[in-house]
Amino acid sequence: MSSSTSQPLAGKVAVVTGTSPNIGAGIATELGRAGAAVACLDLNPEFARLAAGDIEALGSKAVGLGVDVADEAAVERAWDEVESHLGPVDILVNAAVWFNVKGLLDMPFDEWKRQLAIILDGAFLNSRAAIRRMVDQGRPGSIINLTSTAAHQGEPGNIGYCTGKSGLLNFTQSLAMEFAHLGIRVNVLTPTATDPTEGVERAKRWGVDTPSPEYLAAFANTASHIPLGKLPGPSDYGKAAVYLSSDAAAMVTGTDLRVDAGAIARYWRFDPAIHFAPEKAAK
Repeated sequence: MSSSTSQPLAGKVAVVTGTSPNIGAGIATELGRAGAAVACLDLNPEFARLAAGDIEALGSKAVGLGVDVADEAAVERAWDEVESHLGPVDILVNAAVWFNVKGLLDMPFDEWKRQLAIILDGAFLNSRAAIRRMVDQGRPGSIINLTSTAAHQGEPGNIGYCTGKSGLLNFTQSLAMEFAHLGIRVNVLTPTATDPTEGVERAKRWGVDTPSPEYLAAFANTASHIPLGKLPGPSDYGKAAVYLSSDAAAMVTGTDLRVDAGAIARYWRFDPAIHFAPEKAAK
């Protein structure tokens, strides 16, 4: 197997915002496994450091920085530091999020503003930092904005998350059109409910808090209602991010790559748990 096949991102530098033990760290790890040097940015500097350590253990360069992605000055300082450690950046994954599950009547206005600031302002500030440098250096690049099936579907009692993630859809298309002529590609990666196994294992290995039993129990029956019959894990999203960042996706921009096991495509009357029940019972 050629090195370009086994490490399609060799020689590239990536930034991932939001590297808690679940999705963000999983994506950062797969980028590192594909050969990229990776900067891990997180509000919690320990998460950033531990995610970077996992990447270094794979043999790739990494740096972890504690950064508030909604703070303009902090973002600019972080990008200068990333370039001083790793060199010019080729790839940005905007994954920072605050999963603050509240509805309209329960959501304090400052929490609404803070949640949207992390999701939307964070994507704006880090994309601007990335693209300014790419333009100044005359370099192409790849930006990936992490949304959710919640960007496509309404959920009661989760107004900030659904609104922020859906806003990233058109933010992505607008950036993709604005910078396509410079070879800067901008795409969406849409996860769904995520199998917690990888995230829990990583959190235990890091020695940080794991999700509550109640949180984990919520996923127990979810897979049976998903067309593929199982939930994707963080590494599945990471592999998709590697593809979108690689030369294999050179003609892909402004699109939404859904790694959702068929969740969004499912028609409301079709419930796999019911539809395939006789088949499963026969086996």
